[in-house]
Amino acid sequence: MDASITAAGRALRAGDPLGALGRVALRDDPAALALRGIAMAQLGDLGRARELLRRAARGFGPRETLARARCLTAEAEVALAARDLAWAPRALSEALRTFAARGERDNAAHARLLQIRRLLLLGRVDEADVACARLELDAGPARLAAVAALVTFEIALRRGRAERARAALARAREAAARSGIGALRAEIEQAGRALVLPAARLVAAGEARSLTLAEVEAVLTSSDLVVDGCRRAVRRGERVVRLARRPALFALLCGLAEAWPGEAARDGLIQRAFGARRTNASHRARLRVAMGRLRHTLRPLAGIRATAGGFCLVAPEAGTVRLLAPPIESPDAAVLALLADGEAWSTSALALALGSSQRTVQRALAALEEAGQVRALGRGRSRRWLSAPVAGFATSLLLPVSDGHGQDRERGRR
Repeated sequence: MDASITAAGRALRAGDPLGALGRVALRDDPAALALRGIAMAQLGDLGRARELLRRAARGFGPRETLARARCLTAEAEVALAARDLAWAPRALSEALRTFAARGERDNAAHARLLQIRRLLLLGRVDEADVACARLELDAGPARLAAVAALVTFEIALRRGRAERARAALARAREAAARSGIGALRAEIEQAGRALVLPAARLVAAGEARSLTLAEVEAVLTSSDLVVDGCRRAVRRGERVVRLARRPALFALLCGLAEAWPGEAARDGLIQRAFGARRTNASHRARLRVAMGRLRHTLRPLAGIRATAGGFCLVAPEAGTVRLLAPPIESPDAAVLALLADGEAWSTSALALALGSSQRTVQRALAALEEAGQVRALGRGRSRRWLSAPVAGFATSLLLPVSDGHGQDRERGRR
């Protein structure tokens, strides 16, 4: 490898894409094309970066498997930055096998981190955590250690574990300082704001109080009955009942939790769960059926008692009921949480990450666009959606966490 290629590679590892381009900008050999593609990706021109990396991969001969694997890995990273979650993960797996066979430990670790970051974007937190625990970064580059710690930080955020997130953030800062890459340090500092911003609201007696992630963790790990409006679940200690796929029942549960320790009026519950402005006998019968289903679902955790004016939530052992509400009041809060990273998302990528249909996502985006909260770029298949980074609160608890159904859907689309 000639001196220009070596110098350009060192510049890219140090986070200096302009310095790398200054050495290979006028060259069209495969190695130079690959370095130009990586440099353009670091500068934010993802479309041009992808084109250059594909040209480089085609330019390498069939025996240059290691160089082709590096191009595939770089292209996968560009796809991740572009929020193209539909790219085939098999290509990255093939590159990973090549790195393992050639003893390329650093490139193999980089490829595994890309796989983990994709799992996180899809909400498959458990799989990402297991894969992250298997990483071997001993004596590896500081930049990889920083990225790995940042991934661990993100996993802790998704699970509402503030202490683990704080420890991972400290490791990420230390590794980023050793790497000397300014952009990486800035990314870590930006991510750290999630620990001090409000992550949820505690609703009681008609009033709401903002909570940081550490305060949310204290609530979730207490012995109280917690109705979690961020994850659409109810939990007490280690026992959790998820209601994300039963919106009417969860709406009723929120109404009961808000009214606790008093009763929730029937008319208010009907309006909240079914959207009826005027109630009739049909609505009241529907409410009785829904309450029966909710009572059966909550049996391991709580009870529901009918009263003269409505219904009352009964916590076990005279415990306390707490209602955690999302930091923003929006039926499409999960879409806003994904778009809050400042990247441009396609409708298909949003649907894949949320585990829903594209039509559902399109309706949500139309409502958010009408409210002025998101904007579209491009037309047709190239259309992407952007939102200004959400200021004033953290969105980590609103990000999707797969329950297994999203993974099944993804396999069905391949």
